[in-house]
Amino acid sequence: MLLALVVVGVVALGISLVVRVKRRRDQHEMDQHSISAEELHALLTSHQEVLLFDVRQPLDLLAYPEMIPKAQRVAPDEVLARPTLIPKEKDAVVYCTCPSDKTSRTVLRRALALGFFRIKFLKGGLAAWKEKGYPVEPYTEVFHLNPSLVTRSH
Repeated sequence: MLLALVVVGVVALGISLVVRVKRRRDQHEMDQHSISAEELHALLTSHQEVLLFDVRQPLDLLAYPEMIPKAQRVAPDEVLARPTLIPKEKDAVVYCTCPSDKTSRTVLRRALALGFFRIKFLKGGLAAWKEKGYPVEPYTEVFHLNPSLVTRSH
């Protein structure tokens, strides 16, 4: 009985250690693929070519109908289904308005899994950008609250 408890304890400790190492590795990878509002602003003002993608959920567009200048709007469901919407061979930044950058991180993880290595997410998203006083422009394009219901012509 004592031996069984020791084995269970060692196995639990091992699993805990593996989970902790994986979380640290994932966090390190996220840190490597993040960019601050200041860094993004410097890139954009230096006229260095960087593609900017607004990957917010449709309801977030209703709440915050503005975007960072030069950003292209891509629905997160679309970019997850068709990651080639973001060019693999160019530097790209995605942003959202989710707490903890959830949508941007999801898009980033999918892109990294497919071998996209020139992509980053904006830490703090649109809120961090606006907090620094950087410019935004009104979002005026038509969008659908449920883009999966919109039929597409191919």
